[in-house]
Amino acid sequence: MGKPQKYYICEVCGYKSTKWLGRCPSCGAWNSFREVTTTDKKKENHREEAAVLPLVEVSNKTEIRIHTGIDELDGVLGGGIVTGSVVLIGGAPGIGKSTLLLQMSSRLAERGQKILYVSGEESITQIKLRASRLGISSDNIFVMSETDFDQIENEIKKSEVDLVILDSVQTFFIDEIGSVPGSVVQVREIAHRATQIAKSLNIPIFLVGHVTKEGNIAGPNLLEHIVDTVLYFEGDKNSDLRILRSTKNRFGPTNEVGVFQMTENGLEEVRNPSILFIEERKENVPGSAISIAMEGTRPFLVEIQALVSPSPFAVPRRTVLGIDPNRVSLLIAILEKRAQYHIGGMDIFVNVVGGLRIQETPADLAIIVAIASSFRESPIPSDTILLGEVGLVGEIRRIKDAEKRIKEAEKTGFKKAILPASATEELRKKTKMELLGVEHVREALEIIFGN
Repeated sequence: MGKPQKYYICEVCGYKSTKWLGRCPSCGAWNSFREVTTTDKKKENHREEAAVLPLVEVSNKTEIRIHTGIDELDGVLGGGIVTGSVVLIGGAPGIGKSTLLLQMSSRLAERGQKILYVSGEESITQIKLRASRLGISSDNIFVMSETDFDQIENEIKKSEVDLVILDSVQTFFIDEIGSVPGSVVQVREIAHRATQIAKSLNIPIFLVGHVTKEGNIAGPNLLEHIVDTVLYFEGDKNSDLRILRSTKNRFGPTNEVGVFQMTENGLEEVRNPSILFIEERKENVPGSAISIAMEGTRPFLVEIQALVSPSPFAVPRRTVLGIDPNRVSLLIAILEKRAQYHIGGMDIFVNVVGGLRIQETPADLAIIVAIASSFRESPIPSDTILLGEVGLVGEIRRIKDAEKRIKEAEKTGFKKAILPASATEELRKKTKMELLGVEHVREALEIIFGN
């Protein structure tokens, strides 16, 4: 055993310092340094040397995937769980992470897969109670309540299971590291050890991660770099809608989403999210516009609502939910300058219904028209969708995946689409919808509201 060593480490980025610092010189975070005590304990290395091969001699084997039996989860993972991969799933407390993983375990256990569910937060009785509420009972699901990662590793190696769930990574500790569970060093080392176990035994491991109040997974940013796939479980606690989003995937596309609905019997898949997002839409109401957003490779119909009202304050309010507020401010300026709508002194509220967050520009036209509709107290035709990126001079620019968006709108029953003129000629051959091409914001407003 070597002499104990003390140093300080940034909980955000992992930067080390021999003394405490108020601000991290690497990432700029304030008050993020914590004291860590370790020992110079040297381990013998029994690992075999890695083989070095020319690239042309490496076999072209495709990865083996395990289908979870939950189509929405399989889609987010890129077609199923890759054997030997490490998946990190984060989300707010109570959002449904453990519920989703238990339901996944049940589906896999029905097909003969052996699952080890390790919880550092709950007792095995509490896990049993949750499983009973979900109607889950299987001889192939093994549960363990433990925080010592050395014991967990030994159990994984001797139990010969097909999949491991560690809930959650911030609660486990390695005894030889002299810091509390959840510290940067503990989380980093546990992630490294879990990755080594997954690769050496060729079994997938799911890590559950807590999130900070900013919505990021707690612990060092290095944690997301170590694992193969990062999933975020999102949703409003006041709504039963849940969205599973992939932000990193070494074995499939990123930004794919799966949609679930929380019920008394657990999470249920939403096969047609577009219907869910617009089913409560009121027709012929000013300030409501329909657009189509792409999440990964999937199109979703979204309702954008706007409310414009006289402001009693010297500085008008701008409240935006589900869209970048800076983008909305820019679109308000375009509407005022290029279409002569005098709304600068009005309170303006914009919301994406259903808790979705739009991170792309093809919904620009729908946002502008929804604001104009509320200002004029004139509704938008209920069978019309709006698509188009809006430039600073008011021009309507071409959008990506226009064909997929139009087909989704047509399947849902919409009859008319207002979109960039540059995309209409090609699309008219592929749809029966009425396509109205526009080149400027003013043209779109004239089509809907007249002069």
